[in-house]
Amino acid sequence: MAAQQQTTRSRNRTSKAALREVLFVGNNWDGTVDVLDSSTGLERIGRVNVIPDKEQRLREIRAHPVKHAYFRGVRQIYGEGHDQFADDVFSTPEGSAIAVSRPSFADVVCVDLTTGDIRWRFPVAGHRADHMALSPDGTRLAVSAFTARTVHVLDITTGQEFGSFPAGDKPHENIFTQDGRHIWNMSIGHVGTDLDVRWFDRAKGDRHITIADAATLEVVRTINMRHRLDIYGRRDISHSVRPAVFTPDETLLYFQVSFFNGFIEYDVKRDAITRVKTLPGNVATSVNRMAWANDSRHHGIAMNPDGDKLCVTGVMDNYATVVDRETLQEGPLVPASKPYWATVTGDGTAAVISESAADRVTAIDFTTGQRGASADVGQHPQRIRLGHTTADWPRPREARGSPRSAARQL
Repeated sequence: MAAQQQTTRSRNRTSKAALREVLFVGNNWDGTVDVLDSSTGLERIGRVNVIPDKEQRLREIRAHPVKHAYFRGVRQIYGEGHDQFADDVFSTPEGSAIAVSRPSFADVVCVDLTTGDIRWRFPVAGHRADHMALSPDGTRLAVSAFTARTVHVLDITTGQEFGSFPAGDKPHENIFTQDGRHIWNMSIGHVGTDLDVRWFDRAKGDRHITIADAATLEVVRTINMRHRLDIYGRRDISHSVRPAVFTPDETLLYFQVSFFNGFIEYDVKRDAITRVKTLPGNVATSVNRMAWANDSRHHGIAMNPDGDKLCVTGVMDNYATVVDRETLQEGPLVPASKPYWATVTGDGTAAVISESAADRVTAIDFTTGQRGASADVGQHPQRIRLGHTTADWPRPREARGSPRSAARQL
């Protein structure tokens, strides 16, 4: 009861406090989230431990053979030999807590930024949680249940499930439309198999975009990019849609696909692919597709607020570049160490990329295309999200998180 009263008092205080815009960086192998200033200076404000219940979760996993097998599978297949403890992260509307998807624990938790305690926990269907999206009003969270062909929609404050909708094999990226009416989910198929040669493509499973009504969670449409790519004349390109971004008016969608060094432009109203941009390959990149992390070649795309520039990250080609959206001409190839994501800064002047192999994030200026400030973060940063804390965070008693550590080998 005392703990509940303390949490209630904490929420009451934060609801009255001013908010500070920040960038949250999910350190996937650490189980921590770094909090940075949202400007291009990337000043580090604090760090949060998002696996305070780690030992409890590991005891549960060891006691359950099926969970144990999937836990080890996540480590060896998707985590490249590491456990995945912090994939995606969003803040609650009043900035007092963060919701984090934890792939290895197959759940989403909400961590209080003042106490470091878990407010709520939601186990997803199946055995791995993945990417999330936050509704425009900041109240609903869509999370992909990666092994269950399911997308859950949760109340970010309480963790209550509003419902779910079916998706394809291995649902991945989620996007809310700006009006909050629809959720787009991209299923990427079986990226953990070795059946990566083109003639075994069908073994990758059912890959399509699912569009659901955000209020009723009824599926209103599905889009299979295989047919559209074939019409465009690119049968050689995978149709496993990965990170994606809309133009400000949401008439065009730009998306990346498995194995491809570039991106695709899709006209939403015409229901047609209009352009395909191939970006340079890195001569140091292995030509063996089976050596690429989870079928990724390029993974991470962001658009500036004016909608005229894209920042694209080439995870296996080790660079980031700014592309002019009208001409699709790329700018300088900025060397980066396994860049896995791109998010626009609060002022819209740059994109921040996660250099997962260097444990840092770096700003890329939209105007010059050049590297800006960098900040050291935790181990293997991936998702970066814009959000809020209270203006006075961290307080003196803030739980700053644990040092870098890996789970004990099971």
